[in-house]
Formats: sequence, structure tokens, C-alpha cells
Amino acid sequence: MKKVIFSKLAPSPLGPYSQAILNNDTLYVSGQIAIDQSTGNFVSDGIENETHQVMKNLGYVLEAAGMDYSNVVKCSIFVRDMNDFVSINNVYATYFEEATAPARETVQVARLPKDVGIEISCIAVK
Repeated sequence: MKKVIFSKLAPSPLGPYSQAILNNDTLYVSGQIAIDQSTGNFVSDGIENETHQVMKNLGYVLEAAGMDYSNVVKCSIFVRDMNDFVSINNVYATYFEEATAPARETVQVARLPKDVGIEISCIAVK
């Protein structure tokens, strides 16, 4: 059964999509960017802070579905500049246990929504 998941703590969608869809025990979280919902501002003072905000936004959506980072089985990371990979990876690693870290890919893209530096989506399972 398909259920829309929404967190008031995470940014509202910028288009015709849901923050996440729960289908049975699997949660599909749309790409999150570094908008701080409490202020409405983009976090753009360095890729590390931007990555932290993206991960916090993913966490808010996971929480709205009754899950947390331990439920994440797959992440897709889209970056504007692959030279930021090490900095992004260092922040990303703080959100997961190394032994059970999710599968993932990191892809450099030409452009992201609102010209941000990073966008991350994930799949989680209860």
C-alpha cells in the first residue's frame, strides 16, 4: 500500500512530487537539498555544512516514517563538483555505522536544483 510521507521539519517539495513514499516496508525518499526549513534559507557556507543540512533533512523524513539512518539501504548522491568528494564523504560517514553503511553511488552532475552543491536521495526498509 502506497502512503505519502511528509515532515514539516524538512523542506517542502519544489515541484509535483512527495518528500517520500512508503510502499509496504520500503521508503523512497526524494532528493533533499540544503534548505533549513526553520529559516527557509539555503545552507551555502561550505560543502560540509551543506551536506550536514541535507543529511538532517533526510533524517527528518525518515523520522516521519518511523525510521532512522539505520534503516537506510541505498543512497544516491549528486554533486556539482567531484573535488568535494572527500569533504562530503567525511560528513556522510558520521551518519552511518561503517559496518552497516548503505549501498550508494556518487555522481557529478552539470547542475542541481537551485544551483546547490549536493542533493541526496535514499531508500530505507523497516
